[in-house]
Amino acid sequence: MRKKLYLLCGLNSERKLIVDLLAILFGIGSWLGINSVYVQLPLLVGNAPEGWNLPSYLVVIIQLGNIGPILYTAALRIKSFRDSYLIIALLVLGSCAAMTTAFVYDQTVHVFGAERSVPLFITVFGLSLVGCTSSVLFMPYMGRFKGIYLITYLIGEGFSGFVPSIVALIQGVGGNGECIAVNGTDPNEPPQYTSYTPPPRFGTRPYFIVSSVILAISMVAFVLLDRLAVCRREYAAVSIGNGNNYAYEPSTPNDEETRSAAGDAATTTKGKASLDRTNYLLMMVLISVMCLFGNGFFPSIQSYSCLPYGNVAYHLTVTLSSMANPAACFLAFFVQRNSIRSIVALSAVFVPFAAYALTTAMTSPDPPLMHHVLGDILVVACWTLLVGLVSYIRLAITTLLRCEGGQTLVWVGVASQLGSLVGSILSFTLVNFTDTFQQYYPC
Repeated sequence: MRKKLYLLCGLNSERKLIVDLLAILFGIGSWLGINSVYVQLPLLVGNAPEGWNLPSYLVVIIQLGNIGPILYTAALRIKSFRDSYLIIALLVLGSCAAMTTAFVYDQTVHVFGAERSVPLFITVFGLSLVGCTSSVLFMPYMGRFKGIYLITYLIGEGFSGFVPSIVALIQGVGGNGECIAVNGTDPNEPPQYTSYTPPPRFGTRPYFIVSSVILAISMVAFVLLDRLAVCRREYAAVSIGNGNNYAYEPSTPNDEETRSAAGDAATTTKGKASLDRTNYLLMMVLISVMCLFGNGFFPSIQSYSCLPYGNVAYHLTVTLSSMANPAACFLAFFVQRNSIRSIVALSAVFVPFAAYALTTAMTSPDPPLMHHVLGDILVVACWTLLVGLVSYIRLAITTLLRCEGGQTLVWVGVASQLGSLVGSILSFTLVNFTDTFQQYYPC
């Protein structure tokens, strides 16, 4: 019966659902902390002293978390250790950082003559260590399993944005800001107005407490994935060295699902799939560019693109675009082969959506179709499809390069984080030191 159900769904009947479940829960912990912060931005920007510039600060701080991958890579050259211990420590750090954020997100410190959200910056840095290091540690760790489980891990990584979005949709944003007249003492003076935004169903503190609990669940799931015998039996034919240094052994007829992830562009030589050097470098550059825009540049300007259309449009954009990530990963679950040609074509489709998002941000505080329902729909749809395309392209490249071995997945993570770092520095400079992006004031 179970095999018939698998065949009906197009799934491999030899997979273990317990490994799938644990891989998904493990993947959720990778970027859940950072995604929780992003999804909460519609509420955070209204109270933070940085205002609409807060996302640009957070993006740079998140990229500072790349010190984690650097230290990890350096440590492997000095001393061998079990990467599972480090993964557990990172997930514990993430859970503690999310819990701390729940109690310090609205506190400020006077720095360089102005109030700054320093406690929030510190806790976000802790969360960023988990996310950034997961690119070179979590995902390569899953490479030792059969290829079918890398997809389920990436689905879990996508759910790290979906789960906070569901909580945020339940939370709500209260509504769009309204101009309320403030009665003065002198009736001859013209009335003054102040902006008022209705409160959400529940505040930011319960939101981050929920995130902390989910990260703790992810840590428990990884411990089971690493220790249970039923999970170890699902390893691919690999020779595992120190850290994530492993290589695939000559394939057998049972390894067909492992090889299929390499796609049409891969060729099998002596049992090991490989890409030629030109295509290999093309994929590395392409995933770096996708992360430059998708993870570094566009998150910093999203507030300028969406907030002129109202808090509700911004809230829906953030939550639905976070849901687009797991939706793209789920779609890839049923796509058995990815070719370089299809990846390049999808990258071309990404361009017009990116251009429209950039146009709405640069024309703030008066973007196209402002105060029109069509404008709200277009900006929400544009950002949702934009994030979905970045997520799918990134996953397609990752699965294409998987059969190159564990170190290749490490380099995929390095290329991703390098692109994100360049994008965050570029956006921070444009947002905070130029007049390219202008804030909208409803009153």
